[in-house]
Amino acid sequence: MDKSIIQLVDELPTDNITVKVLKALDYVAPGEWSNLTGFDNSIRSITGESDAKVIQRIRDRSVILYEDPQKGYQFAIKLYQTIDKADTAMAAAALANKVSEKIGFLSFLGNITPKADVTQSIDLALKIAVEIIAFCKLNGIPQPNPQEFANSLANNYQNASLMRMVALVCIDGIMPLGPDFLSKIHSVISGADTAAITQNPVFLGINNFLPGSNPSDKVGFISQSFNSVQGWMNNLVSKTGITPQSISSHLGNFIQIADDNLDFVAAFLDQTTNYYEHTGTQTVARGLILEAYTLVKEEIKQEQQKPIQDVSSASAVKSDKIQYEVSKTVEVWDSEDEDWYQGTIEKIQDDQFFIHYLGYGSSYDEWVGEDDIRTRDLRATDDNGYAVGQKVKCWDDDQEAWYSATIQQIQNQQYFVHYAGYDSSYDEWVDSDEIS
Repeated sequence: MDKSIIQLVDELPTDNITVKVLKALDYVAPGEWSNLTGFDNSIRSITGESDAKVIQRIRDRSVILYEDPQKGYQFAIKLYQTIDKADTAMAAAALANKVSEKIGFLSFLGNITPKADVTQSIDLALKIAVEIIAFCKLNGIPQPNPQEFANSLANNYQNASLMRMVALVCIDGIMPLGPDFLSKIHSVISGADTAAITQNPVFLGINNFLPGSNPSDKVGFISQSFNSVQGWMNNLVSKTGITPQSISSHLGNFIQIADDNLDFVAAFLDQTTNYYEHTGTQTVARGLILEAYTLVKEEIKQEQQKPIQDVSSASAVKSDKIQYEVSKTVEVWDSEDEDWYQGTIEKIQDDQFFIHYLGYGSSYDEWVGEDDIRTRDLRATDDNGYAVGQKVKCWDDDQEAWYSATIQQIQNQQYFVHYAGYDSSYDEWVDSDEIS
């Protein structure tokens, strides 16, 4: 089962070789990248929001947006993951080639692995193609458009997105291929026959993502993609004055480099880092959070314009069933875990609701009864997260079972509840540890 965006961001490492490399490259784009990890922390950093309830709403909405195939967020993550996994295999081949050049008795490796300059050139060109496809998906552009991407790269790219392109130029371009990396890549891309590219491991890994109905079309798109950003890459090098030696020097501040052969070091870094997936996850998370934040703030604005009904008795409690509709986010009771989980209503049939759980795959989707779902108004909750009119589950020690009830009154840490399906003679005060 694919991981949710929450899991992916929460699992981003705070310090490993990828993070060290990206920090070392800060001198090329000062202050553009910080290693944002943890989804809630990312929400706070990106939006400046500190209200826990608003953060939770942004988190929930982000999960919904991520799972919407029309948005392209999941597609972009898959692209970033795929290119880095395929790149690891190609980097191993390049590294083997460099080892064969360095150590005489291993020279046979050079005969069975592709020449490093060729693999590095194709690798960089394919990463550019992937970046363009992901960019267009994330920005709602129907077809991959290299020129549209080139314009955005020159004028709008920042944060993790810009650092990803900086790392591409440094780690996949200048270090392994030298200052004239652009001419070398152009020579490989324009001079190689189609088979040299289409048999490349990275190409095979991302082949299904590339536009075109045949290999020739796909190679044409790769060439067009590279040509569209040559100008930006050349300007970056001219403006910053980056060289293989300056990159190596700054890397040395974060990573102990025992070899002064820069193309060997570059091949090693290419194999041991996953900066594309790391920064790609951060790019997707930023876009998700900003979109979710805009939607949540608008919802809050509309809610504040509506009067809040003070529900103080069972007769004043509006039936939850009226509030339920397809696509609505609800909380669903899990009797095994004895806890509530968030989900969205996919279908409704009589008093049954087909639920998709947020953050879980479709294999967990299921039908549940009205008794086991609820909505919550987070604006009116007390310190324990409960509110008058809220549906809860109450534990009965005698029966050793949970019963559905509605909170009618709250007094300190006590809750006066009315049990669903029972008359008022069963109404009672319960403690906070007896309800969920």
